[in-house]
Amino acid sequence: MAKTISATEAARSFADVLTRVSQRGEEFIVERAGEPVCRISPVGPAIRSTAGDLARAVAAVSWPDSEYFAILKDLLRKQDKISMEDPWAR
Repeated sequence: MAKTISATEAARSFADVLTRVSQRGEEFIVERAGEPVCRISPVGPAIRSTAGDLARAVAAVSWPDSEYFAILKDLLRKQDKISMEDPWAR
């Protein structure tokens, strides 16, 4: 069921309204002078993800092998050292 809010409230909290619409699938009826003017509703279904979805995504990642880390370590060793001196200090 859509929640009714005033045009002033919608303007003041527009970012929050959009977040609630896009992430929770909420709908809002915006009123001006007590008369409904428009409806703000999701274009499609709300995006819902669970901890299980995250766990499956992490499990599906192919992690770098030891050769990758050896190459990375070699590149870091060869990299020029960064000066810790403050160039703006007088």
